Amino acid sequence: MVRENFRVGDYVQHFKRSANPVGLNYVYVIVGVDAKHTETGERLLVYRALYGDKQLYARPLDMAMEKVDREKYPLEQYPSYTQEYRLEKVTDPDLIHKADIELGLSSSSSNI
Repeated sequence: MVRENFRVGDYVQHFKRSANPVGLNYVYVIVGVDAKHTETGERLLVYRALYGDKQLYARPLDMAMEKVDREKYPLEQYPSYTQEYRLEKVTDPDLIHKADIELGLSSSSSNI
């Protein structure tokens, strides 16, 4: 399966969200898709949390696109971690609407 690349402005969720799907926990907005590590030249994905203190993160792009490590997180031991990839685009319209509100792109009284 070929994965679609992330784009600036996409909302993504970390696989750990499935264990704690409250509010915008583990939901992020992509702010950069082709940052470069100054020492290694490695491509980095830059993304901001939409929860807590809105921390800004950077992760190697290859790592962001990889499948969840089932040796580290076996489904038998972590049955709620059902997402296939570490980061996946958010597709739930209600969650997208909440994220838009968080970023000031929509009002809470808007229709979805």
